[in-house]
Amino acid sequence: MSNFVDTIMAEVKAKNPAQPEFHQAVHEVVESLEPVIAKHPEYKEAKVLERIIEPERVLMFRVPWVDDKGIVNVNRGFRVEFNSAIGPYKGGLRFHPSVNLGILKFLGFEQVFKNSLTTLPMGGGKGGSDFDPKGKSDLEVMRFTQSFMSELFRHIGPNTDVPAGDIGVGGREIGFMFGQYKKLRNAFEGILTGKGLGWGGSLIRPEATGYGCVYFAEEMLKTQNKSFDDMRVAISGSGNVAQYATEKVNQLGGKVVTLSDSSGYIVDEDGISGEKWEFIMHLKNVRRGRIKEY
Repeated sequence: MSNFVDTIMAEVKAKNPAQPEFHQAVHEVVESLEPVIAKHPEYKEAKVLERIIEPERVLMFRVPWVDDKGIVNVNRGFRVEFNSAIGPYKGGLRFHPSVNLGILKFLGFEQVFKNSLTTLPMGGGKGGSDFDPKGKSDLEVMRFTQSFMSELFRHIGPNTDVPAGDIGVGGREIGFMFGQYKKLRNAFEGILTGKGLGWGGSLIRPEATGYGCVYFAEEMLKTQNKSFDDMRVAISGSGNVAQYATEKVNQLGGKVVTLSDSSGYIVDEDGISGEKWEFIMHLKNVRRGRIKEY
């Protein structure tokens, strides 16, 4: 590493100890931007990188909720509002036991660049909780998400911060949170993306990420004079993105042979399509089951 990268990383690690994921993300960006900084010393003098690396605001709060047995649980909620230079903070909410501040800072930092590349006026942010929705009833998820939003609502808004879904946060969770926000604010506002079509959601929003992934892969294949026709495809995961990626691969003539989740993976050499795909959709979105039940 150069002295410039060394200096930046030493400062980042000193300010953000025990956050290896964040350190890695920053290192990759700083290293790639080194030639740009060398050509533009005014950026270095103005400490543009240092300002981008430091979040504008970090929120951390308790989320108490009561389970179906009447037992009080306490989780930790986060929202990292990283950068609003070109627009309101935008980024998902993740509910998973692995969630901590370092991981969300890593994701929020990368979200800044990801959103800017769309050329839309969106800043970057990320949030979530160490709550695990797996195995929870609908009522337990509702009580948790309502408690979560009872704190988050005061920090977001259509021109401030517009969260979305992520791992563990789908249409059900977005719906519960939007209802609580609407109740607390007494306003029907566009403060969450991923809502249902019946209450402000966007057409084809559920399919967008999975389809987009496959369209991108299709363009890559074209550079090699290939297509998805008769292609055996392995897809990691079985959530929203994987489900609709599977559908699009099937439509383009490919054959998806594997899906997975935290319980393991499945391999079906005959392909996961038709009634098999419909079973996966019902299993994951209605029954909230595990892929091993396939």
